[in-house]
Amino acid sequence: MTTDPSSTGAQARKDLGARLRQIRKRAGLTGRELAAATGQHPTRISRIENGGQPPTEKNLQDWCTVCGAAEDLPDLLATARAVETAYMEWARAARAGMRRLGDLHSIATYRSTSTFRIHEPAVLPGIVQTEAYQRRMLAWWYSFLDAPDDTEAVLAMRAQRTAIALQPSKRIAVVLGEQALHTRRGTPEEHADQLNHLVSVTRLPSVSVGVIPADAERRAIASIGFWIFDSSAVALETPTAAIKVTRPHEIARYAALFQQLQTEAVHGQDARRLIADVLARL
Repeated sequence: MTTDPSSTGAQARKDLGARLRQIRKRAGLTGRELAAATGQHPTRISRIENGGQPPTEKNLQDWCTVCGAAEDLPDLLATARAVETAYMEWARAARAGMRRLGDLHSIATYRSTSTFRIHEPAVLPGIVQTEAYQRRMLAWWYSFLDAPDDTEAVLAMRAQRTAIALQPSKRIAVVLGEQALHTRRGTPEEHADQLNHLVSVTRLPSVSVGVIPADAERRAIASIGFWIFDSSAVALETPTAAIKVTRPHEIARYAALFQQLQTEAVHGQDARRLIADVLARL
């Protein structure tokens, strides 16, 4: 994956333009005919189709109306909104600190989200992390990204965010890889505290935690973690960037993937037994 957000945005604009060209051609219209029907100059149609200029929402609405492609409009709108925000490079965004890295993990998003679906194969998600675990994680990220240290502000924000997510009115479904239980961030004592905290979270009525055993037969493939916020967006994180998915058909695929992962996981007492086994070895 490229680490240049500008090139990522440019390619996304080209892809969107290519889809709009296909819609126009499917309708049997030339660029000039579409321009006349939508009140635009032909050169603007050409720039949009070639990725040189992003379409406005009105452009997309008019385009789909004239071309008889109303069914394509929701996905096109979601794609256009995501073009410039789909890829955020951590190092650039962290220059002002790490408190506001990514709108999907903001307090506002947590407030508006009713259901969180979370898959993490090798780390524990922030919602269940102890402060010690968070401090260990943050220390590495500050060094890796060469970011200014705003640890206390980040911890305060995360505590507020977690309190919002764990409100009884919300629903949280988590699927962990067993490796997430074994991966130790800090001393054995800190790790034991973290796992005991995880056990307490599994007992909350609004939270479901599943663990995929290391020796389970696997079918679904999910090499990195992802978070689904209701049915509006998916957040993924690589070592260098955050990726935001908002296209409806992609979100639906992640939802289907999450459902498969849930079937491979053990839940309830069986999940707590796996956690207890790790604790016994510390």
